[in-house]
Amino acid sequence: MKTLYYGGAIRTLESNRRAEALLVEDGAVAAVGDWEQIRPQARGAEMVNLDGRALLPAFLDAHSHFSGAAYAMLQAPLGEATDFAGIGRAFARFLEENAVPEGQWVVGRGYDQTVLAEGRHPTREVLDRVSTAHPMMAVHQSGHMGVFNTRALELLGVTVDTPAPTGGMIGKENGKLTGYMEENAFLQYQQHVPSPSLDDLLDACRCAQQMYASHGITTVQEGMLPEGLFRLYHALLERDVLALDVVAYAGMDALDAALRAFPSAVRRYDRHFKLGGCKLFLDGSPQARTAWLRAPYENAPDGDCGYPAMDDDALRQALETAYQRRMQPLVHCNGDAAAAQLLRVADGIERAHPAFRDLRPVMIHAQMLAPDQMDDMARLGIIPSFFIAHIHRWGDVHLRNLGGTRAAHLSAAGSALRCGLPFTFHQDTPVLPPDMLHSLWCAAERRTASGVVLGEAERIPVSDALRAVTANAAHQYFEEHSKGTLRPGKAADLVLLDADPLAVPPDRLRAIRVLETIKDGKTVFRA
Repeated sequence: MKTLYYGGAIRTLESNRRAEALLVEDGAVAAVGDWEQIRPQARGAEMVNLDGRALLPAFLDAHSHFSGAAYAMLQAPLGEATDFAGIGRAFARFLEENAVPEGQWVVGRGYDQTVLAEGRHPTREVLDRVSTAHPMMAVHQSGHMGVFNTRALELLGVTVDTPAPTGGMIGKENGKLTGYMEENAFLQYQQHVPSPSLDDLLDACRCAQQMYASHGITTVQEGMLPEGLFRLYHALLERDVLALDVVAYAGMDALDAALRAFPSAVRRYDRHFKLGGCKLFLDGSPQARTAWLRAPYENAPDGDCGYPAMDDDALRQALETAYQRRMQPLVHCNGDAAAAQLLRVADGIERAHPAFRDLRPVMIHAQMLAPDQMDDMARLGIIPSFFIAHIHRWGDVHLRNLGGTRAAHLSAAGSALRCGLPFTFHQDTPVLPPDMLHSLWCAAERRTASGVVLGEAERIPVSDALRAVTANAAHQYFEEHSKGTLRPGKAADLVLLDADPLAVPPDRLRAIRVLETIKDGKTVFRA
């Protein structure tokens, strides 16, 4: 089966030059270059005239939570709520529309206290007003915190005397539980919330795949794989559900179990699934003021700098385990103090094991990674994956929390580019939709929701932003020989856009539409 593409902007990203034609055969790129050069090889091929549109390598999602995106499709949407009453209405509507029986758990996702009229997180009383017969959980948009109602706390066995785990917090006021939890406390108790049925989850995974593909993505990440998700992934493989490639990172406490559970997928694809490494958390999020900073947040009581999720010894042991298992570590770091901890401990690991850098460790989010830390990142071979869309979604909040000087270096892609440090971009879906073109716009424009330019010196050219979601992301996954650019022998993972991102003004990037997404030569999405 051959397909010849011509008549538009074919961006191989192997060079700045546009190719005139691209030939796909048996799911791979067979030839790319000048029309007259390739046409003799295309006998019998299906001819696809691009009609002036743009064909590029498909995008690679450098960090998200595929199962989380699927779960979100089965949960009450809270992202549009602007006050506590709006959260209540969203839950009540979900209960009514789905006829949820009493006693069954109800989960809502996506509230953001920074846009709520009350200016704070809801409490268990807010959820109790909706129902005391259903255990309920409201998940913050970041996924790092949330609120349980009274019935849920009872079922989870949480009382006012329950201690919070290290790196987490259980909210209490006036000797009573507020229902709010954050970081390790929330992540721990969230795992005890029952899952939907397997069939419902599989259907949701099919829908989630279509959502990613609709944004031009053909490689997706499962950014945190606990043992509780093994059953889902075995079912995805057994029923041949996956059409996109999914790279999973096991939680450190589940790493050895994952290696045993998916032996055919360790560092290689098995039916589109690959166990790529392990995941660690070193802090929280800057918009919630739980990211660990070297200097206090603005107007912080008692010099609050956020807090760590692990101490150095625990981090050292985790990185040693990753090295011994030869598994790539993805390390969640938002604050510059968390980044400093990773750099400090990784330096010691590399002194003992110089080959540690060959694992291509990744600093996930890297939002407050400071310019003075970039050289050490490059020296240690650590790849920053910036959550660049934060600039638009929460940039104004960061200005309040961090002040203008620090906020100007949020997701400092410009500084990374100047020091030769390769980087990738991600949206942390389901925190934000996996819209790569919006991320390109954020990297090139760096405008907050109110229109403020947040760090003009950190703006980067569109060409470099595009490499962050293609060639650099393929390198992050050890897949640079098969993905990320278009050259003979690489997979025919392609995205067709209605305009060339390298030929439009940067302010038009987020208006570009994905028309078709192709995985291994086969269409997986068409608008």
